[in-house]
Amino acid sequence: MKELKSVYSLEELKSNAVELLKKLIEIPSFSKDEYNTSVEIESFFTKHQIPTKRFKNNIWAVNKHFDEAKPSLLLNTHHDTVKPNKAYTLDPFVAIEKEGKLFGLGSNDAGASLVSLAQTFLHFYEAEDLQYNLVIALTAEEEISGLNGIEALFPQLPNVVLAVVGEPTQMNLAIAEKGLLVIDGEMKGTPSHAAHPNDDNSIVKCMEDLHHILSFKFPKVSDYLGEVKVTLSGIHAGVQHNVVPESCTFTLDVRVTDEYSNKEAFEIIQSQMKSNLTARSFRLNSSKIEMDHPFVQAGIAVGRTTYGSPTSSDQAIIPCTSVKIGPGDSRRSHTADEFIFIDEIGEGIEIYIKILEKVL
Repeated sequence: MKELKSVYSLEELKSNAVELLKKLIEIPSFSKDEYNTSVEIESFFTKHQIPTKRFKNNIWAVNKHFDEAKPSLLLNTHHDTVKPNKAYTLDPFVAIEKEGKLFGLGSNDAGASLVSLAQTFLHFYEAEDLQYNLVIALTAEEEISGLNGIEALFPQLPNVVLAVVGEPTQMNLAIAEKGLLVIDGEMKGTPSHAAHPNDDNSIVKCMEDLHHILSFKFPKVSDYLGEVKVTLSGIHAGVQHNVVPESCTFTLDVRVTDEYSNKEAFEIIQSQMKSNLTARSFRLNSSKIEMDHPFVQAGIAVGRTTYGSPTSSDQAIIPCTSVKIGPGDSRRSHTADEFIFIDEIGEGIEIYIKILEKVL
């Protein structure tokens, strides 16, 4: 791309970002109820004379010199949040700035990514002769992997070949991400009085089945994400001390690597178990971008590291090559008194710009 002289200085972009994040923190935006934050996002772009489009609670825009003949690079993150937990000592809907931190629900996940990506888009908005169109989509329902977020919007976006997904990664490159497969299982047995012998006890059979799958090792190990991880996250059986129940039910949380599709992982687990299994969904598959991809190489060139992410995001339902990178720390997400360091926002904008200057 030609050398870009942005309309805005870096300090202006940083100031804009913090101002916008404070406004978003103070607007509740639980999944499926993000309308008010979507209006605030629209207002931000309108203030900077950037036309936007809306689909449900998803807001998106394209660069000023959009060219239908070019492929598009997508900047994406979400503006919904989880509900605050009971351990909060601060008001989750009041943006409190102190000791270099900005506190508030959604500040780290993924408000800081959202405002940093918005300023990055602003920086490049008027650039000419880009190799790619630049598209930004700030979307809904990520926290629940909902059907009315990026998955519903994506078919309307113009020829996207790469998605940059903003999530807290300390501005390092998550080049692979585990998928999520939730399995409900049931082991049947013979109900009986607890005082009598019963060699078909559903709980005992279920325990044996679960012990086997929890110690089972999937044959293929990912270079980026390690092993597939199977976790027992729920189990239920019986209501009376003197009755052996007819069934024992359980839930498995399976974090699937790029070596398997969710369907393949399910079939392997079913082959190893005697219980009847049902997958809740196969939608949230693992994702990976190759190390030699220009975006990854650009990130490495500006000093960023690469890693495999154990947490899931909208990457799982974005049907093109994607990479996850954003300011903040994933370990702060969904915690009480969530915060972002102010400096992390400024750093996020700078690094996004530096990487995209090498790609666009």
